[in-house]
Amino acid sequence: MAVRLADDIVPYLPHLRAFARMLAQDRTLADDLVQETVVRALSHAHQFQPGTNLKAWLTTILRNAYFTEKRSQGRVAQLGPEVAGDAMTASGGQEWHLRMRDFEGAFNTLPAVQREALVLVGASGFSYEQAAGMVGCAIGTMKSRVSRARLQLQHLLDGASTNPVRALKWHRAMHIRDWEHLNGRHESPPNRLSAS
Repeated sequence: MAVRLADDIVPYLPHLRAFARMLAQDRTLADDLVQETVVRALSHAHQFQPGTNLKAWLTTILRNAYFTEKRSQGRVAQLGPEVAGDAMTASGGQEWHLRMRDFEGAFNTLPAVQREALVLVGASGFSYEQAAGMVGCAIGTMKSRVSRARLQLQHLLDGASTNPVRALKWHRAMHIRDWEHLNGRHESPPNRLSAS
């Protein structure tokens, strides 16, 4: 079973790499996550039910490995606009490079649960039902995350949010429930905004 599963996993490696890089925002950690995903999948091959969605099963394993890693570090990483701005670079001076840079910067400011929802539903092509099942939330919650992420991206790309401190406060107010879901407990996220 494990040998056949190994052959079946190979076509999904590009998807796993892309998803890991989106979650981790770090190439080395992403590579480690993909490796960990494959090792876990092969060591638990008996748990996979033939005829079910292998891509969803592997994506769920990768997602769980990522959040386990982040929890062991004591936090779930969320980039703020000031951090994302430091990471942006322009390449070649062509307009589409600049648009992509702007998109990546805006995308990286979204909370991890919203980035994950957009990648699963928008980029990976999973249905809302499949994505909700993979992350363990209600279908309506998944739809809400995708909708909020799309709206926030549109506002950021249109330049509607010019005050980063105000934008961070908006994020905090809108995403406490997402934080609680990710951490599996009912406490507020740490207050990272300075009083100004």
